[in-house]
Amino acid sequence: MKHIYFDNAATTQTDLQVVKAMQPYLMNFYGNASSLHTCGLKSKKDLEKSRLIIAQSIKAKPNEIIFTSGGTESDNLALKGIAWANKKKGNHLITTQIEHKAVLNSCKWLTTQGFKITYLPVDKHGFIDLNELKKTITPKTILISIIHANNEIGTLQDLEAVGKICAQHKIYFHTDACQSYTKTEIDVKKFNLDLVSLNAHKIHGPKGIGALYVKNGTQIEPWQHGGNHEHKLRAGTENIPAIIGFSKAVELAKQKDILKMTQLRDKLIKEIQKIPDTYLNGPTGKKRLCNNINFSFKGVEGESLGKLLDDKGIATSTGSACSALTLEPSYILKAIGLSDELANSSLRISLSRFNTLKEIDYLIKILPNIIQKLRKISPIY
Repeated sequence: MKHIYFDNAATTQTDLQVVKAMQPYLMNFYGNASSLHTCGLKSKKDLEKSRLIIAQSIKAKPNEIIFTSGGTESDNLALKGIAWANKKKGNHLITTQIEHKAVLNSCKWLTTQGFKITYLPVDKHGFIDLNELKKTITPKTILISIIHANNEIGTLQDLEAVGKICAQHKIYFHTDACQSYTKTEIDVKKFNLDLVSLNAHKIHGPKGIGALYVKNGTQIEPWQHGGNHEHKLRAGTENIPAIIGFSKAVELAKQKDILKMTQLRDKLIKEIQKIPDTYLNGPTGKKRLCNNINFSFKGVEGESLGKLLDDKGIATSTGSACSALTLEPSYILKAIGLSDELANSSLRISLSRFNTLKEIDYLIKILPNIIQKLRKISPIY
């Protein structure tokens, strides 16, 4: 049976070159980066090389990169750290209805600590209204957190425009860029960003490692206490093998990969749209993440569709992996106006540089028949 992996928004295959880069740090160079002996100093030196690579990829300075365990920790540190450090200035945060759960649940917890949250609505393609954003700003607003690329429908928000608004009002600006990192431009200076959440396992790096960009001068309270690691913002012995793998994954990400994924994405969207009663969720073209495809198929239950595709050797998903265990319709698809029926009939296909035209053609060949089969037994079609 074929094995085709189209769930790269959930996680990606670790690149073999990443694995090879990590191996010496598991077996030979295992020193603690805080130790003063030769083995420790080797780890420290290579830790800082990795920090430089990741900093340069977003036009930041090396001392502005804080390594974390992943995107969820980065989001938590950004939101809670800014809130706690700036509570004397205000208690109001602004975000969107289509953030990752790591942001939404951090916000939910902050409300128990006296903070107030505004959740911006989005239009049918998942975009926020910049005028609505301006209207929600109050003298007590201390942070605006807007996801860069939505994890389910691939909508790319205009960070440059949001950054200008934040700069005008002197409000901290955070973005969760875990899906978009290395797949489109992220320039912290051009976009006036103060905090950016990144992770490795969405870009063919290892799991368990991420980073938070924190602009120099930002008032932020550490959330995890212990030693003085990571510029006193994230205590805990650095995971050197994973950090080496993270920076290697960043080095391997190339512009040609973006072009390839974009071409495969557009071919797949064009062909799937030929299936009757099928609806593309999210925008098209440059405003959509290069590797994201999300469709609703009227009268088809998304989980059943995913299962039948899996039986054919094709891994997809109905939405975010972090929300996969709930039976509730996707809150992101509901936010763009879909009915429960259409939200439950969705399928997310997310590509990587390892996917091929042959794999796309195979999906295009078998998908219409599976849709037809499910609609024949559907009580609502």
